[in-house]
Amino acid sequence: MGAAGAGIIAYVFYRSWIAFALLAIPAAVLFPMYKRRDLLYKRRRRLAVEFREGITVLASALAAGYSMENAMSESEGELRLLLGDDSIIVREFNSINSRINMNIPIEAGWQDFADRSGIDDIRNFVQVIKVAKRSGGELNAIIAHSANTIGDKIQIKEEIITMTAAKSFEQKIMTVIPVAIVLYIDFTSPGFFDWLYSGLAGRLIMTACLLVYLAAIAISARILRIEV
Repeated sequence: MGAAGAGIIAYVFYRSWIAFALLAIPAAVLFPMYKRRDLLYKRRRRLAVEFREGITVLASALAAGYSMENAMSESEGELRLLLGDDSIIVREFNSINSRINMNIPIEAGWQDFADRSGIDDIRNFVQVIKVAKRSGGELNAIIAHSANTIGDKIQIKEEIITMTAAKSFEQKIMTVIPVAIVLYIDFTSPGFFDWLYSGLAGRLIMTACLLVYLAAIAISARILRIEV
């Protein structure tokens, strides 16, 4: 995909095999890094939504009078019915419950989950569990309050993403339009852009256009990625 993108850029902005050769290797190396970050963002977003469901179910089980360990087991079964066996949070709850069955403290299982998740809300929730367990306070009430607070924050973030979904789609369309315009004009009026691909001045102009184009893509993507 990176090499294909380099081919499109080389054709639209340079019409040169040399430009393609120079761009293809960096694009093929850098695009997987970008794609990995994008997939990681989507996976963390999915996990955050499922985590909200998980702690809501956990808080309900605690309110029903279960101990923390038993509440985890009950929550796993409930989440399997709600989200399915392939959901991330079900696998994580199963992992924590497996540790509990091996007499590993529940805090250790949650801490491992938090460290791997890379999500601040999960880390904060684990800190609440640790403090509540150490202090011997009203564990059920503390976790229920934390679950509601963190759940509200995640819900607000999802609402923001939903409200900006249309703008995100527009951003993707606007990313394609400049390339489409160049290809359309080139198809309907052959030779119209030839001077941009022959002399030094044309090369410099097209390079400047490419830099502005890439900067606009990066800035628009950053604007639409709102953190709560």
